[in-house]
Amino acid sequence: MSISSSSSAFLAPPHISSRQEYVRLQAKSIGVCRCIARPEEEKTVVYCKGYQTKVSRNANLSKLQAGYLFPEVCICHVARKKAAHLLKYPDAHVISLGIGDTTEPIPEVITSAMAKRTYGLSTLEGYSGYGPGQGEMPLRAAIASTFYRDLGIEEDDIFVSDGAKCDISRLQVVFGSNVTMAIQDPSYPAYVDSSVIMGQTGKFQKDVERKNGSIIVFDSAYAMYMSDDNPRSIFEIVGAKEVAIETASFSKYAGFTGVRLGWTVVPKELLFSDGFPVARDFNRIVCTCFNGASNISQAGGFACLSPEGLQAMHQVVSFYKENTDIIVKTFTSLGFNVYGGKNAPYVWVHFPGQSSWDVFGEILEKTHVVTTPGSGFGPGGEGFIRVSAFGHRGNILEACKRFKQLYN
Repeated sequence: MSISSSSSAFLAPPHISSRQEYVRLQAKSIGVCRCIARPEEEKTVVYCKGYQTKVSRNANLSKLQAGYLFPEVCICHVARKKAAHLLKYPDAHVISLGIGDTTEPIPEVITSAMAKRTYGLSTLEGYSGYGPGQGEMPLRAAIASTFYRDLGIEEDDIFVSDGAKCDISRLQVVFGSNVTMAIQDPSYPAYVDSSVIMGQTGKFQKDVERKNGSIIVFDSAYAMYMSDDNPRSIFEIVGAKEVAIETASFSKYAGFTGVRLGWTVVPKELLFSDGFPVARDFNRIVCTCFNGASNISQAGGFACLSPEGLQAMHQVVSFYKENTDIIVKTFTSLGFNVYGGKNAPYVWVHFPGQSSWDVFGEILEKTHVVTTPGSGFGPGGEGFIRVSAFGHRGNILEACKRFKQLYN
């Protein structure tokens, strides 16, 4: 299975032989699928002194290379560098264009619906407790009619959740450890680490086609940012309902990175090798491991899909796309090769022959701007930095001014 933002992924059959070693790819080979795990240590390492239980650690966790990029590297390692930088330059205006966290306020048409639902919980008439684990049916129906009209996706194919990343982990529980995940490089690091944790690493496989019986997981988190003829949903492709699952989220459309609301589509037509519906197993995992998304968040999601809410979300997306254009034009004018920035609010800037972390450090030191080292997304990202377009317009303009001062 390969998984990435608005990219497809596949779940390979379990007969692929396993090997625990890096799959090395050239830095420019963007989009190639890969599975990785670190070789296990031959010697036992004792991490803490004192009483030790007899419960063995999950050996797959020890295979992780450096931890999931965003919590361990970006939020910790990069945060440490940022904190040290602020100690060195206490009066500096540090601009963060690193992780893809939204910055603009949630549109009022959406927050007002959430507030109404919140206040309703203080009344006998408006109170509700546990809801359906799959999500409230009006919201599921609105998602189906808004994003999957004429694609054959029905409301009961949709599972509402607390975000696409959580659903990806739940899907991996469904598939278990006897399968092999294939993931493109560079990749959203959560895809890699969660696959390694589940023991789903294996031999690199280049060609993935329908005839080998794989299941594709398509993360459409940035579908509303698409500006060309690429499909917004994988279910626009004929036959996809028999081979694919799609995850999505309100995070980057409505500023729900903190509110937390997403969904996953598991079509009835998708079957395991024995003919059992994948959706029935996913439903069992959802109902076992999850009590459903917050009813307040779901009220916000339902408001997002009203005519006024959709218009407001398109305005939010347009704002971030304008930020992206500003960043792309800045680095292009400076003579850099720039990638991305068309169908997602991220700009990849190439620094041939240089370490991503070295470039990150130079930019932070000389411009007080936080970016993301491309190598944090896998070997294919080495030599690049990723600049996020999630930011206030004034910060984007100021950061680009500083980039020009540094590289002119």
